[in-house]
Amino acid sequence: MSGSRIPGFYRLDVPARHAELKQRFGLSDDEVAVLADGGTLCCDRADKMVENCVGVFGLPIGLGLNFLINGRDYAVPMVVEEPSIIAAVSNMARLVRPFGGFTADADESVMISQVQIVGAPDPDAAVKALNAARPRILARANAEHPRMAARGGGARDIEVRRFDDPYPMLVLHLLVDCKDAMGANAVNAMAEGVAPLVEELTGGRVYLRILSNLADRRCARAALKVPVSALEGNGFAGEDVAEGIVQAYRFAAVDPYRAATHNKGIMNGIDAVAIATGNDWRGIEAGAHAFAARDGHYGSLTEWWEEDGHLHGRIELPLAVATVGGSTRVHPAIAVLRKVLGVDDARELAMVMAAVGLAQNMGALRALATEGIQRGHMSLHARQLALAAGAEGKQVDEVARRLVREGEIKEAAARRVLAELQDR
Repeated sequence: MSGSRIPGFYRLDVPARHAELKQRFGLSDDEVAVLADGGTLCCDRADKMVENCVGVFGLPIGLGLNFLINGRDYAVPMVVEEPSIIAAVSNMARLVRPFGGFTADADESVMISQVQIVGAPDPDAAVKALNAARPRILARANAEHPRMAARGGGARDIEVRRFDDPYPMLVLHLLVDCKDAMGANAVNAMAEGVAPLVEELTGGRVYLRILSNLADRRCARAALKVPVSALEGNGFAGEDVAEGIVQAYRFAAVDPYRAATHNKGIMNGIDAVAIATGNDWRGIEAGAHAFAARDGHYGSLTEWWEEDGHLHGRIELPLAVATVGGSTRVHPAIAVLRKVLGVDDARELAMVMAAVGLAQNMGALRALATEGIQRGHMSLHARQLALAAGAEGKQVDEVARRLVREGEIKEAAARRVLAELQDR
């Protein structure tokens, strides 16, 4: 038995949640133990991953539930410390589930490797020479990583870009299909490999040879459609909620100050999945924000509109993610979380992450359009304050409930409430 719809999961204690995971996803006792001890990365292994290692750092692992994407169920592992993120995506996934859930698609896993050429004596001739030598350049690039080509990937094409004032240069793009790998090491090696040939063809000098994190040939998209009436709740009419979501999107579309926060909320969900699956969330962030400014104006990664009595949402962004290589094989918890997620390839993972980002955005905009973001966020933040004050076990929820009821979400108040409980 598997599936992403687990009613009341949040009400279970941690051992009961582990039992549910064993039953639904076929986890062994050893795999559950990895989650139970925090997926502990031992210092010896960590020391081989980074320089000057002095220890390891843990973060909570949660599950985004209720996701139906392209007709398939997903329970989505998320590693994140901020309250409300996992609750928001799970609630929005549950809301859209009866109406078909999310549809998603993703491009092939094409990365761009850049070769910078400076000082070509005749730039026009250099551009022509590079384009004419396309087969030689691709053959040289693929010779650097023949196994990738053997798997059906490898260097597929080239582009030549010319820059004039203030810094004249040519830039050769190698377009490389990395299949299920993120591909940084491979495309960097290919850029290094073609550099001597590029200098020979152009008469210029090659400087940088490196991938671009603006992976705009490797985008993923997700969409949803729900009846406006389904948004009704907490005293708000569905029409008002939908209008509020659309107006919030329009604000982000025109104002970069709002768009920065709007997109940060989207990345709250996407980053959490990236970390849980061992992917480079920093590269994903860089690519997403550059993509949001691709037209010379920084704007929203999502679109929201009303049509025929329905609220429509859509997201598109670069997602250079992998299911092989890197820390996907090093961190002990990642293999277990991948088993729970059940993705088969990098493109499928990108589709799941896009759907999570869209759900995260919907949750944030719905809250902003109704009761405000603070109410739900603060109720979860109160639990963190209770822990910081020293509460343990059942005291955590008791202190948090008091803080919310009294409307004083502060650490000093948490210490006071805890002291009163302990005096009793």
